[in-house]
Amino acid sequence: QLQLVESGGGSVQAGGSLRLSCASSGDTYSMCRMAWFRQTPGKEREGVAGIGKYGRTIYADSVKGRFTTSRDSAKNVLFLQMNSLKPEDAAMYYCAAFRSLNCLSVSPSFDRGQYSYWGQGTQVTVSS
Repeated sequence: QLQLVESGGGSVQAGGSLRLSCASSGDTYSMCRMAWFRQTPGKEREGVAGIGKYGRTIYADSVKGRFTTSRDSAKNVLFLQMNSLKPEDAAMYYCAAFRSLNCLSVSPSFDRGQYSYWGQGTQVTVSS
């Protein structure tokens, strides 16, 4: 089994920065795509940033230019650097992973159904 554990959430003022981490453990082989999602009460979980096995990234329009995702494959850690935070960025942030034996044809995605593994989330609060 694969376990994902997020950390790094907290409270910050608008304009500030946070760096989220997602540590993977267990069966960490062939994680073809990973992504960050966020959710606020009463709303659907939405994709924020995604990364493929070979480094290709995608971002939601609302975070482009402010958020950057990266992964340390050797240490099995996914990061989300969040700069210029806005009150509307406040949410529970989740990391997710998709595994496959063949990653060559797998692209980053915000389709929640594509992800089999999810972390428990880390809360981000942004005050104005």
